Amino acid sequence: MITAIVFVHAETARIPEVAEEIAEIDGVSEVYSVTGTIDLIVLVRARRNEDVADIVSDRLNKVRGVVDTETHIAFRALSKHDLEAAFSLGYDE
Repeated sequence: MITAIVFVHAETARIPEVAEEIAEIDGVSEVYSVTGTIDLIVLVRARRNEDVADIVSDRLNKVRGVVDTETHIAFRALSKHDLEAAFSLGYDE
């Protein structure tokens, strides 16, 4: 499974509507409204790179109010559990 993290700049007046429309797209697992230089962070999960391209280029980018996107493909995932195990010294709490 491929995970893509998409940074979305949206028209300010349409951010809530853009977020809701993006959340309805098949392949989009999560949409976060965030502070900072971007408006939304979208997590896309798909089986193939071509599917990610279809979701982002053919659907997400065409949502009215999306101004710009920047897509990052994740190549490794670490959970909090994985990180705790990696830094564990073997002591039981």
